[in-house]
Amino acid sequence: MTETLASVLAGHPLAEPIWVLAKTSMKVAGLIARSPITGGAEIAESAANASGDAPKALDLRAQDLYVAALRGSGISGLASEEAEEVIDLGAGDYVMAMDPIDGSSNIDINAPIGTIFSILPRGELTNEQALLQSGRHVVAAGFVLFGPSTVLVLSIGEGTDIYAFADGDYVRIHRAIEIPEDAHEYAVNASNARHWGPGVTAYVADLVAGEIGPRGRDFNMRWLASLVAETYRILLRGGIYLYPADSRPAYAQGRLRLVYEAIPMSFLVEQAGGIGTDGGMRILDRQPVDLHEKTPFIFGSKSKVERVCRYLDDPPVQHEASPLFKNRGLLRS
Repeated sequence: MTETLASVLAGHPLAEPIWVLAKTSMKVAGLIARSPITGGAEIAESAANASGDAPKALDLRAQDLYVAALRGSGISGLASEEAEEVIDLGAGDYVMAMDPIDGSSNIDINAPIGTIFSILPRGELTNEQALLQSGRHVVAAGFVLFGPSTVLVLSIGEGTDIYAFADGDYVRIHRAIEIPEDAHEYAVNASNARHWGPGVTAYVADLVAGEIGPRGRDFNMRWLASLVAETYRILLRGGIYLYPADSRPAYAQGRLRLVYEAIPMSFLVEQAGGIGTDGGMRILDRQPVDLHEKTPFIFGSKSKVERVCRYLDDPPVQHEASPLFKNRGLLRS
């Protein structure tokens, strides 16, 4: 029997806001499809968003669609990566954090992008206080991936399910998915290698060494520069994603956003048997202090993330001066 999102959510207290978001995502998909014509890949008039990035026109158009649709859905306040302050949506028992378009730098090359969200209870808190609760208070999280097909990855705290859009609804294609442990793929932006600390340098060096290195097997590197696409692949095929802090001042606290990206993705990954960490503690245990704070982010198969954390705690001595990532060149003596 085919299970649809509407049937799975029937009677659930979060059915309305999740269904509203899912329906609205199809309008966003239409915006994305027309963006080469409408200029969605162009930089918006505002110089930078609250996170310090230059938003694309599509970022703000998508945000406007979600804000309009979520009013009256039971969400009292929306924190968006593109907005400085929490957006008041009226009465409601829940708040939502959202990255309207994750990976918007990929718009102009037609690579995968998506919408990320998490939902938290408001209780007696203000909207902002509720949004700054730790990830252990999240009651639902998910993302919509706009790729060759449009899929919704969703958890309401009972495992992580995957739905594919078809005929006006989302059809469940994976129920309570488990991240595979035995995988040979890793995702990292290797162009940043010269800025990494010794733990990450040593870990990646061992992966690059392959079957002749200490790991005794070959690994494949993947890097899509799209968090939603990387997460989707890891949920299906296993592996690990690394975006560590590094030596550059702007990246000393990492690159990704704790509230809008790391917390919802960690919720999904942990519901699927994996781990999300900043390298020192679980992301879901982190207490946000600001809506737009950044964090290092490492997630994926449990055993692989635990291995990275061991490297970070105690980098192998033999890699401290590893030639793999050493500054060198033809004219260097």
